[in-house]
Amino acid sequence: MNTRYLTGLTLVATLGGFLFGFDTAVVNGAEKSLVDLFISKALLPEYQNYALDLITQYRILVSVVFLGVFMIIAGQLIHLLGKRKGFITGFILLIPLTIFIVKYLSAALPEGNDTGAIREITDSIKGFVVSSALVGCIIGAALSGFIARSIGRKKGLILTAFLLSLSAFGAWQPEKLNIFGTLDVFSFMIYRIIGGAGIGFASILSPMYIAEIAPADIRGKLVSWNQFAIISGMVIIYFINYLIARSGNEQWLITDGWRWMFFSGVIPSLLFLTLLFFIPETPRYLMLKNRKSEAFDLIVKISGSIKAPEIQKDIETSLSEKHAPWLAYGYKVIILGLILAVFQQFIGINVVMYYAANIFRNMGLSTDSSLLQTIIVGVINMLFTIIAIFSVDRFGRKPLLITGAFIMALSMFSLGTSFYLKSTGLMALIFMLLYIAGFAMSWGPVAWVILAEIYPNSIRGAVSIPVAGLWISNLIISWTFPMMNDNVWLTEKFNHGFSYWIYGLMCLLALLFVVKFIPETKGKSLEEIEKFWTGK
Repeated sequence: MNTRYLTGLTLVATLGGFLFGFDTAVVNGAEKSLVDLFISKALLPEYQNYALDLITQYRILVSVVFLGVFMIIAGQLIHLLGKRKGFITGFILLIPLTIFIVKYLSAALPEGNDTGAIREITDSIKGFVVSSALVGCIIGAALSGFIARSIGRKKGLILTAFLLSLSAFGAWQPEKLNIFGTLDVFSFMIYRIIGGAGIGFASILSPMYIAEIAPADIRGKLVSWNQFAIISGMVIIYFINYLIARSGNEQWLITDGWRWMFFSGVIPSLLFLTLLFFIPETPRYLMLKNRKSEAFDLIVKISGSIKAPEIQKDIETSLSEKHAPWLAYGYKVIILGLILAVFQQFIGINVVMYYAANIFRNMGLSTDSSLLQTIIVGVINMLFTIIAIFSVDRFGRKPLLITGAFIMALSMFSLGTSFYLKSTGLMALIFMLLYIAGFAMSWGPVAWVILAEIYPNSIRGAVSIPVAGLWISNLIISWTFPMMNDNVWLTEKFNHGFSYWIYGLMCLLALLFVVKFIPETKGKSLEEIEKFWTGK
């Protein structure tokens, strides 16, 4: 085995995972500045026309997003139910969606002096500013299979790097690069959606590339480093955001500082784009395109001439494997995988990842201190992810998920109570870090492990359903957090504690779900897991 060459290829591919974490978490440090620069002024009387334009264009963008997400869901239904049933079901769902969009777009705009109504809408817009990249993630993840088959894994990653580079430039200067004819804040969101598509591609294509070049005996270990790269990207951008925030005062951060946070993504994106031109396509894709001699030469280079014929034969066998309908094993495996993925987001992890600085500011910390705390959050996430990687095969999947859900539920209920009692000191920080540790050692990596194991090879494509569900759930949670956290009535009654109680409840429901429905897959072969769904 050519260890040095294989390590080099893996490191290049894991840059996709690094950018996944980097680009999703960068908004954490910029959220307050974006709101102050683009949104808060809509509440001022002198910006009444701006407020009306903001709300009108927001409604249009949201309607387009709903239609885009519907098309993705409709595509999944066609794969799941077949063309006829899937098309009919999709058409039935389209009717209420169309009615909703028409009513939504035609609803009366709030009066200029109705600041309460405007504030409610701007809270929703705040959430969309932060979560806009996730719209692209949904699209990218849904299209990644088509991209991988049509242009290949390598070219798909090149497209990923290009989109992320374009997004970093556009988010840096959304006013100067506004070619969309929208308000500048929506120019920013569109560039973030473009980058989100790159993240969606990276979330599938980077681990796919590693899995297809890696020898079987070390494949799991190499693929797991992609998850570590994602967390590393988050930690690095938290640190960069902190250094940028310390480079000027609060006003500079609002007008210019946040721009450099997004521009920092240009460096790893362009590095990734450059390095991709020096790596080969995967042997599996080369075989798929009947380029057998190229595939064989690459296998020899990676694994040596002795093992190469056997590896090539295994690839040929896997390519000839029959693909069964997605419902070949019934609805149970599809539904359980989907619910598992939804719970991984509904327990609130990405509220912490994207809004950590906001949460710490609600505790009374300054912007600099808040961003410093997010670095600690990222480091805890990284350390306990490593623990999970090395313990999941020792302790099993279910025990880790159950333990993690219990720790997170306790932490979220305690954090919400701390806010409610206005006791947001050291204990609140400890509850936050305990929650992160609970997630990182369990639901973070382990949910992905189970999703990779429970779908039989013949319906492996059905894993796109929970992946799409995960990204949609991520969007919902990230979008709605400001609506709960900044709502005037909820803040007066619960002092920012309400949303954390909701996430704590989700953690308890996730715990009960795992206890009741998720099978233990530790130590079981894929064939044994398959029998769980067939009842044999």
